[in-house]
Formats: sequence, structure tokens, C-alpha cells
Amino acid sequence: MPDGLVVPASEIVEQFSRSSGPGGQSVNTSDSRVEVAYDVSTSTALTDAMRERALRSLGSSRIVITASEHRSQHRNRVAARQRLADRLRAALAPPPLPRVPTKPTRGSQRRRIEGKKRRSQIKSMRGRVRD
Repeated sequence: MPDGLVVPASEIVEQFSRSSGPGGQSVNTSDSRVEVAYDVSTSTALTDAMRERALRSLGSSRIVITASEHRSQHRNRVAARQRLADRLRAALAPPPLPRVPTKPTRGSQRRRIEGKKRRSQIKSMRGRVRD
């Protein structure tokens, strides 16, 4: 998180269910799928400016992440929390600076005009030959 931001565990809601992913015979008996939900609008970890930026960037106040790629519930919890942190980090990042257009250099302008003249001369030589 930016500036050492720590989201309290009490603000993260975790739900577990049966995963359709890897697991062999235990896939139908263990609740290894993890769904992590975090509400940005009610978070106490964010300042007002951070909250506004995150809400503008995310489009909604609630982030829901699902992880079921691992066999164990613990590894899915770690993966889901990591993805939540990545999503928050991206939402709280400041917008990129606007591009400042630059003028072409004199050398590039000169090369462009010389190329045009060269091409024009080639094309003018294609005309009918006169005595």
C-alpha cells in the first residue's frame, strides 16, 4: 500500500466456498475458494482525498476479489489479499502527468523538407522527354 497504508482486517470480509479448481478428490469436500470483499466508502484506513480518488478510479465503492487457483484455502486467501492490495494500489495511484507536446527540432524539419524536395524531383523526372 502507498505510504505504509494498512487496511484493518476487520474491514475485509472473507467468505469461503467449494472451489471448482484444482484439488483432486478433496475438491468437493473442502471450502478452498476465497472471496474477499472490501468497501472503500466506509474504510477508516483511507483519507478523504484517497477515498475520492479510489471511488473515481474504481467506479464502485465495493471491491470483490475471488481466488480459487490453489488447492489450499490459505494460499487462496494470500492470493486474494494480494490482488486486493494490487487493485487498491492501482486505484490510489495519482493520475499520470499530461503529455506536453514538443516542437520538432530544426534538424528534423530540414530533413523532412529535403526528403520532400528529393521525392518531388524524382517524380518530376518521370514526365515526357522533350527536345
